[in-house]
Amino acid sequence: MSTSWNARPRTVGAVAAMSLAAAMLAGCAESSSATGGGEGGEGLAYGATKDDYVAAFADIDPIVLHTQSPAPKGSPTGVPVETYLDTVTEWSGGKITFDVAYSNAVAPPAEIDNALVDGRLDLGHIIPQYEPAEYPASTALTDSSFVSVQTPLHGALQSNAWANQVAFETPEILAEYEDKGIKILLPEYNSGANGLFCTKERRDLGALRGAQVTASGRSINSEVSALGANPVSIAYTELFEALQRGIADCSVTSFTVGMLGGFLGQTPQVVIDPDAGVAVGWGGMAMSSQAWDSLPLVAQQLLWDSLTVYLESNIEDKILPNTAEGMKAVLAAGGSVRPYADDARAALDAENMKLLDAQRTNPAFEDGDAFVERIGSATAEWASIIGNLGYEDVAYDDFADWYKPGVVDLSDYSTEVYEKVFLPHRPS
Repeated sequence: MSTSWNARPRTVGAVAAMSLAAAMLAGCAESSSATGGGEGGEGLAYGATKDDYVAAFADIDPIVLHTQSPAPKGSPTGVPVETYLDTVTEWSGGKITFDVAYSNAVAPPAEIDNALVDGRLDLGHIIPQYEPAEYPASTALTDSSFVSVQTPLHGALQSNAWANQVAFETPEILAEYEDKGIKILLPEYNSGANGLFCTKERRDLGALRGAQVTASGRSINSEVSALGANPVSIAYTELFEALQRGIADCSVTSFTVGMLGGFLGQTPQVVIDPDAGVAVGWGGMAMSSQAWDSLPLVAQQLLWDSLTVYLESNIEDKILPNTAEGMKAVLAAGGSVRPYADDARAALDAENMKLLDAQRTNPAFEDGDAFVERIGSATAEWASIIGNLGYEDVAYDDFADWYKPGVVDLSDYSTEVYEKVFLPHRPS
């Protein structure tokens, strides 16, 4: 019996052990070789099985797409990329393959969009907030990400759904890519909620006053300042030493980054407040418009239909296990996750309200009020959807004991996200 797309088997299980050696695959700077019959052709209806896809590719010439992963091969941070690419190859019957450069060997994050346009890459992961002047509307969405739910499971599910909905509903965001010759596939994904990870407890304004807090991004810098702390920019590779030597007192980061950086044992006093979030960094997946347009319709549909494979793996294979392992490190060091004290929460809430209200007059939008209203509507809608799907939410301090690989079945979530967010934009 054919495997239905809505009930597909998972292709990747537990997160692999972290690799410290960066692997590179040479030759990925060639021009695009996305071939296989050209644009158009017959497509498949939504819900097509794996056998349907394999059969549809039978007479299509092989297609090779140049791409890169931000991580070394086999690294936990690269699992979603590898899962997505493997799924597309498998469901195409091997007709779509990928020439992969690891560890951003073709282009660093801030230049990936240029690599898509000039043909060095056909498919890439872009981070628009690295170039806010180039992507003001997309950056505005990132700057507003503090509105997400902050709990370990519901937060991961909601934040990776609502932002994509808002992106596809906002013409200015889509136009930023289209005007540059880029086809946006997955506008937004994140690595989990950001918290305030400190060497000692700093939950109130008195304890936060004057603290050196590593931060990146316009909203996060403003939020840290509103708490009375000093935002400082320290390279990721230097975070461990900076925290160890007391150069920095805290870091605004996620459990995923904390695990990769290995510093959670030094910063076990964590503040993540269910009622007052901080912004997070988001990335997206995109293709060169030229490469996309050269593909036969069924290839476009397969790449599109596979997007929730990436989202699902990002949550299941990266965010959730890193949160669990991160909590183990925090608890082992005598720490915990607690909310802000009332005065700090009030200060953060006030700053977040100011940041969100500023988007109403953001010149990036023809109607800033509509943009803000879309954010409010989408976040509320997805909080309700996830609750109705029956997913159990767990407190951070209990998460390590509760979480086991496979404990969460994300198939219902993936179907809901695809049908509500991606299906209306499916190539046809």
